Amino acid sequence: MNTVLQIIMKQILLPIATSLILLLIGFPSKAQEDIMSRLDTMVDKETNYIEATFKSSRIVNGHSIEQVGDDQLHFRISHRFNQLGQGWRSLWGLDGANMYLSLEYGISDKFMVGLGRTTELKTYHGFQKYAITRQSTGKKNMPVSISLHSSISLNTVEWNNPQKHDDFAGRISYTHQLPIARKFNEDISLQVTPTYIHRNLVDNPGVPNDIYSLGMGGSLRLTKWVRFNAEYFYVLSPFDNDKSFDNVNNLSLGFDIHTGGHVFQLHFTNSQSMIEPYYIAGTKEKWIDNGLNFEGIYFGFNILRVFAL
Repeated sequence: MNTVLQIIMKQILLPIATSLILLLIGFPSKAQEDIMSRLDTMVDKETNYIEATFKSSRIVNGHSIEQVGDDQLHFRISHRFNQLGQGWRSLWGLDGANMYLSLEYGISDKFMVGLGRTTELKTYHGFQKYAITRQSTGKKNMPVSISLHSSISLNTVEWNNPQKHDDFAGRISYTHQLPIARKFNEDISLQVTPTYIHRNLVDNPGVPNDIYSLGMGGSLRLTKWVRFNAEYFYVLSPFDNDKSFDNVNNLSLGFDIHTGGHVFQLHFTNSQSMIEPYYIAGTKEKWIDNGLNFEGIYFGFNILRVFAL
């Protein structure tokens, strides 16, 4: 009897028990593989949005694709001093300045509005910017970020032309831009900005009311807290060939210095203006004119303070 039981246990029960133990040992591994596979699938279905293509909502003068955050308020102070070529008696232009102040508010993460004033022609400047799409990877793969920026400018300087009626509408200019940007890696970001400007009133009939321009800008990281920025606005044909329209394309070079709650932007540019109808369609000075003599170059800065409401 004992011999029969031993044979049954050895030949039948032991293999069955061994198979069950191996199955139980292998099941967690199989289950773990299935869980990890499902997690990988879930991760692939997530959309990862690219952050901080630029450090500010401006590259130098022009708007970047960056937005003011939801329920945040930005206070911006901008100065463009006089020309460096004025020499030491005016401290290389620091005795005088054109100033621009603005408040910018994020209604949502995609939509911001702003109101500012510049001392140039005592101009009030209102604008909005909407994020059409954001650069992303994963479930939604979008190679670029695109925004729509529009602004309206109203100069309030005292009217001094007796030959023309002081028409309120003639003081207004409009700007529409479509910034398109891509962050290639943590070091390099580039942007192109197709621009349309309409000025209700111009200086003479030979100057166009409508201006088309292509802006180009980029940012290069130098250190964790410092970036080098460049910005160029090219006024498109046929206006750049019109002899009565003596505009010079605007070029600006500068640095972003990030210090937590502040972003300092220090730069050099050939325009003292800081709003689109003036620095794109009203620049007169050249960076290089009979040599690099600094007579057409202005030093300036932007200071940005962020308030979380």
